[in-house]
Amino acid sequence: MINLKNLFIMGNPDCGKTTVVVGLALKLKEAGYKVGYFKPVDNGRKTATGKVPGGDAVLLKDALGMEAPLGLISPAKTGPSYLGIFDQDYNLQQIKSAFKEISSDYDVMLVEGAIFPYALSSVGMDSVSLARELDSMVVNVVKVENDFSLDLAIMYNNYVVCRQAQAAGTIFVNVPRALQAKVEGVFRPALADAGYKTLGIIPNRPELSSPTVAEYQERLGGELLVGHDNMDRLVEDVVVGAMTMDSALTYLRRAANKAVILGGDRADLALAALETHTSVLVLTGGLYPDVKVLAKAGEKGVPVILTYQDTYTVIEMLSQVHRHLKPNDKIGIAIARENFEQYCDYHAIIEILGL
Repeated sequence: MINLKNLFIMGNPDCGKTTVVVGLALKLKEAGYKVGYFKPVDNGRKTATGKVPGGDAVLLKDALGMEAPLGLISPAKTGPSYLGIFDQDYNLQQIKSAFKEISSDYDVMLVEGAIFPYALSSVGMDSVSLARELDSMVVNVVKVENDFSLDLAIMYNNYVVCRQAQAAGTIFVNVPRALQAKVEGVFRPALADAGYKTLGIIPNRPELSSPTVAEYQERLGGELLVGHDNMDRLVEDVVVGAMTMDSALTYLRRAANKAVILGGDRADLALAALETHTSVLVLTGGLYPDVKVLAKAGEKGVPVILTYQDTYTVIEMLSQVHRHLKPNDKIGIAIARENFEQYCDYHAIIEILGL
């Protein structure tokens, strides 16, 4: 019988924690280990459609065939105004009790941190505190944007050690093509000089990093006018149609797989956008579009979302939309598995876990 090993995966929003967990979980399961998943603190913020995200626990429960109820897999929730809002006491002993109950059936437990590593620090339940209490080694997942990403990796590892938790290493994810050589040739040795391991360098894959039209609509809660069959299209860029026609054409042609945000009264701009690589039109202000726009969008198969918010509010809301794997996303799950196998040091993780 293998003694239980725990790995706590933490990072900031949209850094790729869940995709790393999925890839590692499936790889361990394939190797014959009994793998369990636990997310002590989930993000309880609702979308405009009234849904609570909570999809990570659903995804991993399905992928691993876990029988434990979702409420046990993810027992606590938080949000930007969690103090005095959520009808629950943030009780560390309840978290530990839920973890103990779930983990009894598994060789390895993968624990995923909250939306931010520091979330719930005021009640002693931030990611590093939980990792220490659950006797878990910590893997930092860092999305690479620039050189500060290396600083962030070193700082988080230093903090883990200062809090007397166990730092397993860092996985750099969503690495832009232009920075791949730098991450390998500069980031990795610098992290080693600081005393920490690089456990993976995963390049950017739009299939995992870009949200879908469906996720945009879920966040906005708008009315879908046409394009119901193409809600799985990826949105890799956003263009705001608050410019003259001549200026707009340059941006529309330059950006591929984009969301175009504009008022419903800008039929000229909407029609021009539909002649380029557009994933979705988002019409703001509740202005119903010209019938020509809907006809052209239907012909091109481009979803059109009508929302009553103003353009500025829509942009703010969409900036919070991130890609989330779902149980029926077979392609995304396969890519997560492939990414982990190709770009992460699985053998180093096995050694760290002592398996």
